Amino acid sequence: MVVLAASIVSKNGKVLVSRQFVDMSRIRIEGLLAAFPKLIGSGKQHTYVETENVRYVYQPIEAMYLLLVTNKQSNILEDLDTLRLLSKLVPEYTMSLDEEGICQTAFELIFAFDEVISLGHKENVTVAQVKQYCEMESHEEKLHKLVLQNKIDETKRRMKEEASKIDQMKIEKNRGNKGGFMSSMGSGRIESSFNDMSISSGGGGGFGSGSGFGLTSDVDSFSSKPKGRQPSSATAPPKGLGMKLGKTQRANQFLESLKAEGEMIVEDVQPSKSTQYTPAAQKLTDPVTLTAEEKLNVTLKRDGGMSHFDVQGHLSLQILNQEDGLIQVQIETGGNPGVIFKTHPNVNKELFANENILGLRDPSRPFPACQTGDAGVGLLKWRMQSVDESMVPLTINCWPSESGNETYVSIEYEASSMFDLRNVVIAVPLPALREAPNVRQIDGEWKYDARNSILEWSILLIDNSNRSGSMEFVVPSGDSSAFFPITVQFSATSTYSELKVANILPLKGGAPPKFSQRTQLITENYQVV
Repeated sequence: MVVLAASIVSKNGKVLVSRQFVDMSRIRIEGLLAAFPKLIGSGKQHTYVETENVRYVYQPIEAMYLLLVTNKQSNILEDLDTLRLLSKLVPEYTMSLDEEGICQTAFELIFAFDEVISLGHKENVTVAQVKQYCEMESHEEKLHKLVLQNKIDETKRRMKEEASKIDQMKIEKNRGNKGGFMSSMGSGRIESSFNDMSISSGGGGGFGSGSGFGLTSDVDSFSSKPKGRQPSSATAPPKGLGMKLGKTQRANQFLESLKAEGEMIVEDVQPSKSTQYTPAAQKLTDPVTLTAEEKLNVTLKRDGGMSHFDVQGHLSLQILNQEDGLIQVQIETGGNPGVIFKTHPNVNKELFANENILGLRDPSRPFPACQTGDAGVGLLKWRMQSVDESMVPLTINCWPSESGNETYVSIEYEASSMFDLRNVVIAVPLPALREAPNVRQIDGEWKYDARNSILEWSILLIDNSNRSGSMEFVVPSGDSSAFFPITVQFSATSTYSELKVANILPLKGGAPPKFSQRTQLITENYQVV
């Protein structure tokens, strides 16, 4: 069997994608493909056409043909088997089976064809294997990206901590320099005034009274209208000691202080209120975005076993433009019998129960549009509870043992193959220590939080290369119950429900809008008690 070329052509003879597997000139392959539409006869049941030199084996796909050009000595049964495999791959890589969709994913299709056919001969692969080969996932690459992102986040966190420390030092300094009061007694009454504060209202005189404590420039300003004549004891504050509203000058002073101490400063050390939360929100790029999120609540026993397992998920819809709101969402639920789904009250329950389609009860009513940062429109909720310990994605075993005046603690984790876990943090509480614990062995990284007396064990990525790991450390002798409860945090890009968005169905006709799906599993309360 020798496959000369695998192509996708329109019914009028336009070549959309073509991959040649033997050495041939462009003129020849264009001539072969141009002759193909003329050889197809109407009313014929077979899916191959032979000429003097080559054989065309084809299959209709919507308004196109998936075509194999082979020599006449090839095995027709193997050719048909190859054609069936390619016909399954095309919908996997193409969002829409039309000329635009094929042209947009031309290179992905060529790469997939190369995995199926090598030098004109079919490889023994399946659709799943081809997708895995084309993704070319690299554990080292993912680990490098996670390390780089964590370094960036850690640098920003330390920078904000240093800025906060300098801010606190300046507050303490101002409190010592500017705070104070003067008091005088006469005729049985006490009069007090503050010379370090300027209080004004509408150009009138200001006055204030205190009870014997210092004030700083960070005290919230207040104003009052004058009642009668201004007291003679209220004098104007010395130049430069009045309160100044606004934080621009102070922020610049903090930046200059940080620069003088050798810190690297970026422009957004103190973001404004309008932009403070912008980085946390993902920017919407597609007309329709669907987000499936699951929150995991698990309580494990320190001696083994599980006392609580609960998964709560929701599917939300975000639409950029209101004109794309007249749609329905077709989903695939994965067939997990333990997952119980519940639709939004405005969603047609019968349509979802019969066809797995999420649409409004009133088809003429569009979904509302959202902006970046909005939570979106809730479509579906689900919940899963179980007593099966095999459903737990990560188990933790802690073994403290005393030896003399020291306690040796061994902790190990075992991760299920269901998920690849990211940014795993295992927080172990410790007794009050004068110094950091002695960590003797660890698979990953560790950090000691002296303020809260917590040892944090961090693993950036847990996949098939590190499904198990351990950590050993030594602390002064103490009660074994002081090392519990252990708190675990992680995230994953797949879920228990295996919910996927299959398609977007437009209600007003025409092509469906482009959509993207975001899937995430996070821990809400995951403990070993």
